Amino acid sequence: MIIILIALISGLIFGIGLIFSEMANPAKVISFLDMTGSWDPSLAFVMLGAISVGVIAFTIARRRGQTYLGTSINLPTSRVIDRRLVLGSLAFGIGWGIAGICPGPGLVLVGTGSLHGIVFVVAMLIGMGIFELLERYRENHSSSNK
Repeated sequence: MIIILIALISGLIFGIGLIFSEMANPAKVISFLDMTGSWDPSLAFVMLGAISVGVIAFTIARRRGQTYLGTSINLPTSRVIDRRLVLGSLAFGIGWGIAGICPGPGLVLVGTGSLHGIVFVVAMLIGMGIFELLERYRENHSSSNK
């Protein structure tokens, strides 16, 4: 129960931070991404702040090996940059540039009742479902070819 409560509080703090920083405002995000037009660099400071907090948190997590609640921490260990990572990053960036929304702010927008957020999250879930189907297809065909 305590883990669920901590997750809820963490999510609320994260969502409120996205709202106050305007990271959940698609127009603000698109103006940040538009470096050739009316570029608004203010979100860069939000990102730098988030990266700074993340670096500190991941450094502490690597040293600890387990959470303060005693559960194990499973951090990614792969440093491989392959075709799937590059294509996934491109898809994420293109989608972010078109919609001005990424997954976290999309969920915040759904919580505010935004139609744009709802459409984005539905499209994101459909995309995740298609990915899962393609992964299963790939796994089934790679194992049957052996």
